Amino acid sequence: MNISLIRRRRFGRSVLRDTGAKVSASSVTAVMALALATPVAANPSDEFRTLLDDHFDWVLKENPGFARSVGVDIDPTAVGDVSLAAEDRRAQAEAVFLKRLDAIPDAGLTPAQRTDKAILRRLLSESIEGNGFGQRTILFTSYSNPWQGAAGQGERTAFRRKSDYAAYLDRLAKFPATNDTLIHITAQAVKGGYVQPCVSLVGFEGTITGVIQQDATQSRFYAPFTRTKPVDATDAEWAALQARAKKTVTEVINPAYAKAADFYRTSYAPKCAKTVGVSAQPDGARYYAFRIRQLTTTDLTADQIHKVGLDEVARIRAEMEKVAKDAGFATREAFVEELRTNPKYYARTPEELMAAAALQAKEIDGKMPGFFNRLPRLPYGLRRIPAETAEGTTTAYYGPGNPELGMAGHYYVNTSKLDQRPLYELPALTAHEAVPGHHHQIALQQELETAKFRRYLANFTAFTEGWGLYAERVGIEMGLYDTPEKQMGRLSYEMWRACRLVVDTGIHSKGWTKEQAVKFMLDNTALSAANIDAEVNRYISWPGQALGYKLGELKIRELRARAEQALGNDFDLKRFHDAVLEQGAVPLDVLDAQIDIFIAAEKERIAKAG
Repeated sequence: MNISLIRRRRFGRSVLRDTGAKVSASSVTAVMALALATPVAANPSDEFRTLLDDHFDWVLKENPGFARSVGVDIDPTAVGDVSLAAEDRRAQAEAVFLKRLDAIPDAGLTPAQRTDKAILRRLLSESIEGNGFGQRTILFTSYSNPWQGAAGQGERTAFRRKSDYAAYLDRLAKFPATNDTLIHITAQAVKGGYVQPCVSLVGFEGTITGVIQQDATQSRFYAPFTRTKPVDATDAEWAALQARAKKTVTEVINPAYAKAADFYRTSYAPKCAKTVGVSAQPDGARYYAFRIRQLTTTDLTADQIHKVGLDEVARIRAEMEKVAKDAGFATREAFVEELRTNPKYYARTPEELMAAAALQAKEIDGKMPGFFNRLPRLPYGLRRIPAETAEGTTTAYYGPGNPELGMAGHYYVNTSKLDQRPLYELPALTAHEAVPGHHHQIALQQELETAKFRRYLANFTAFTEGWGLYAERVGIEMGLYDTPEKQMGRLSYEMWRACRLVVDTGIHSKGWTKEQAVKFMLDNTALSAANIDAEVNRYISWPGQALGYKLGELKIRELRARAEQALGNDFDLKRFHDAVLEQGAVPLDVLDAQIDIFIAAEKERIAKAG
């Protein structure tokens, strides 16, 4: 999945960012003063509320793009500071917030506040810790990079009046300064030995050069100006804004992207790493252990996760063999070969694939009330993955919407390499990326009536991606997998996530090569060769991220079994699903406690009902 807020996805951290130049020294002083402020509240509960307000105000000031996305437009032309010095300054401010947080006694807080405190403490401490690794200088993966993030900002911005368009162009005018900073940081990464492996960078240059359009009207940056004229603009004013946009693309954006591509081609690519595991980088083993803890919200070791993965692979493989036999094939391998090579399972045109995805999405939409009491207000749409990234990225992803700006979420589908995008995978894929997966969970989180940081800043991979994988399993009960091909597609997707536990830890802690990882995936999943290559590149370049899916799903399944056993015939699946999602994304230990509370409350409710 993708995150809709403008983020700088760092190798070690995911920090909310806008794209542009540095903030002023005076604003830095103001921000630090806010973090250092002495609380004036009279009791722990009030003191905690004051701290939450101070922290969120600080986040808004540091991230003007994020502030705009939640309806707080401090300065419509402001952009954030992407420098390492700014990251260090932020880490210092976070340390002060952490000190204030630890000084507040739990005894004086409500149960909800104690949960908020534990989650905020985790976020702050992990952000500070992540900033101490040299891997923070790695700004991109095979999955995402800041140049693609900048190119998509027009899709994540609300445009209603002519002033919105003018402010957008003012921000774009500042992009060259940001670009220079990104290049400078990346040069430091090369110097320090924090460079992505060569095998994961095939086609990467195209994700930058593909944004450059000689016809400015075809640029993704120009996309907002293809819309209907704002109501408060005259024809002449709108024409002037469009002309200014074309000039900005041609004279500001295109040269900056050309500069970034030239740096990558001449200074970065020749220094790419020959070893694929992050453990080969300076302090890499300790960094990978941190990533496991951060992204799984568990204390599991790489060896333990590897073992869980192998066990799951064996279990799922047995299920796949049964499906193949029931479908009339002698072996699992024979059925997989049929699925990979028979053209009847593949769309012939991008339009055909998009139509099939749309139909599948609407079919699941109609089943949702049977599995959830609460449905989100925000709808979602369907989009193609941008052409310049499609061939090197995953088969689909989700981009959250924004209720404050009146923007829907979107299910992005990869329409490149059509002979590698089987239609029988669409039920599982759609369940994961749209509903009941990412859109359902994230859109509900955006409606939470809780601390603002919980709605906007809490994004725990193990929960979010664990829920996405669990949603694929809910598809069984929805009746989505009504043919052997679709059943195998779902099992292949589950196997894919189980293989991640083996492959990610194999690459980053056991010295596996890319070839070993690819072979393991080919031997155990029904994924196409192109998908496997893209996925392994992702695991190589984004250590630990892929571990959250299966571990999170296993936890949700464990908690469902616990609730079913405790409640017996009184177990209500819709109420259980609502309980899992009611607090948004949380660490897995918090979810565990959350479901214990749910079980106790259900017993009490049932007893009162007689």
